[in-house]
Amino acid sequence: MPEIFLVPSLSQPENFNGHSMTGELVRVMVCPPGNAGWGLSVKAAAWRKLGFQRAPNLAAAQAQHEILCGLLREAGAEVLSLPASESHTLDAVYAHDASLATDFGLILMNPGKKNRVPEAQAHAKFCGELGVPIFGEIALPGISEAGDIVWLDVGTLLVGDGYRTNKAGIGQIRALFSSHASSKASANVEVLSVPLPYGQGPSACLHLMSLMSMLDEQTILVDLPWLAVETVELLRRRAFRLIEIDCSERDTLACNVLSLGGKRVITLEENGKTNQRMRDAGFDVWTFPGSEICINGAGGPTCLTRPLLRK
Repeated sequence: MPEIFLVPSLSQPENFNGHSMTGELVRVMVCPPGNAGWGLSVKAAAWRKLGFQRAPNLAAAQAQHEILCGLLREAGAEVLSLPASESHTLDAVYAHDASLATDFGLILMNPGKKNRVPEAQAHAKFCGELGVPIFGEIALPGISEAGDIVWLDVGTLLVGDGYRTNKAGIGQIRALFSSHASSKASANVEVLSVPLPYGQGPSACLHLMSLMSMLDEQTILVDLPWLAVETVELLRRRAFRLIEIDCSERDTLACNVLSLGGKRVITLEENGKTNQRMRDAGFDVWTFPGSEICINGAGGPTCLTRPLLRK
């Protein structure tokens, strides 16, 4: 077990928190495609190796990313850009995965996709300058990506066990919260491991958040046939309302939806059938085009954003 770094107990952080995926979004970090190297020929040439569908188009990606950032600002969020780095690869645009926000600071992930490992330190440096401390970090033999991690509520963390996050990584996350639970100012966090399907195999990007997105405190958008039985039964025991995606929109990332709080969500305009299901369920659905910035690299609205503060 690696050394665990703890920060002082913080009951009400002023500029960061993290135990909700559905509160009103106040502060969010993104990594524009230019900062991720989409315009650099050497980095762009790696698109096949990284699992992209085609060579990246910087102009199209940048235009779509700017629309997303405009929606985030319209929702009232402060949008901060992760700076460019020599170590970034195309995947750095998906800023969600390399760190997990908590009420105690960031947990730095150790991504299962090896090219992404340096992103965690880039997050640490940038967020440290913003006053966000490091709560802990995952180290080998543990691997972890935040795309596999879902806050069901302030005291329950669901973590997918698959190719990008393993049992050792989950154990380290659990140990972090267990060590901090002795603080009177912190609530206990239950870390629950759930199995992920094989899907298209280890080279494909299949996160837990590819299969479920929190829309509000009691509603989850799900790709039901791909969730494990025990996961579905857990959600039903806890009385969550489940909205199923239209399965014809699975490959266009229909299940990847970002909650803005207050029944507002951001999703891809390409997924009209699923978007209508959310509208019919009472949600205000905001859309943007994601053919290049999202679908090409298999990362949706949640993947593009690292929320740092909600209320």
